[in-house]
Amino acid sequence: MVAPSLRARVRAGMINEIKVVARRHLATDGANLSLRAVARDMGMVSSAIYRYFPSRDDLLTALILEAYDALGDAVETADAAVARDDLRGRWRAACRAARAWALANPAEYALLYGSPVPGYAAPEDTVAPAARPPLTLVGILRDGLADGRLSPPDEDLPEPVRTDLAELAAGYFPGLPEALLARGMAGWTQLFGLISFELFGRLNGVVSHRDEYFEHQTGLMADLIGLP
Repeated sequence: MVAPSLRARVRAGMINEIKVVARRHLATDGANLSLRAVARDMGMVSSAIYRYFPSRDDLLTALILEAYDALGDAVETADAAVARDDLRGRWRAACRAARAWALANPAEYALLYGSPVPGYAAPEDTVAPAARPPLTLVGILRDGLADGRLSPPDEDLPEPVRTDLAELAAGYFPGLPEALLARGMAGWTQLFGLISFELFGRLNGVVSHRDEYFEHQTGLMADLIGLP
């Protein structure tokens, strides 16, 4: 394997430094990134930074991709550490990992799940990294179906909802019953709603014992999904 050239290593180092500075701006200014401000903090002329990131959106995309992958790594690692037949344990471990990552990286979480950035449209290559956490849940559901520990709920879905879920299952989750996918999606969206409420201060003055509350809520979500 050929080692990267000095020029390539210098470029990679600069790109990494730009992202480090940009993350500091995320923490103080939110997603309203300014390439000029990042360049100023690095002691660069503003035109120089465009050699590495042609636009603000390119820098935002790089930060979003890294954040999704870091969250995906955390959730997948937590799931993998639990016995495969412990479906509820895997769900709760994945939930705890998502929350822990969010609390440790609030600016990055806000970039992913906060208010949309005005004027920014995420490119197609963000889709796969964004899907990693929900795919972890789908893996739990599939394993439960395969070994008979999990059964699809017996419920009628509104036809428009069933149609949407059937299309989603056909494209991304083949073989997953629509009613079970609906339960799984409800659990996953409630999880991120719970994390967002905590992270964005919606539980301030309402819930003091956050860890215990989180455990109780994720248990209710597991019941909703039907995890034994």
